[in-house]
Amino acid sequence: MQLYKNRIRDLREDHDLRQIDVATATGIDQKTLSNYETGKTNPDSYSIIKLAEFFQVTTDYLLGYSGSNIQTNQDILRVLETMEQSLKDLKNALQQ
Repeated sequence: MQLYKNRIRDLREDHDLRQIDVATATGIDQKTLSNYETGKTNPDSYSIIKLAEFFQVTTDYLLGYSGSNIQTNQDILRVLETMEQSLKDLKNALQQ
């Protein structure tokens, strides 16, 4: 599966991090991380777990098996609260 390479890069960029930042935080060599992002090599299970923990996403999301990066019930509640507020804002805008 090739989706993980885009997810790793996308997550890193979404957090405004450089490869070296992620490498330092996870203990994964920067060149190895670069190879994961470009698809030259596949991450081993240790790296998948370290990256998922670092970015606080599920391994399924990281590997491309899930479209959702929600990891815990608290994450679900945060998403629902954000959606609820967005709906309230939209309703208020439509009523004006």
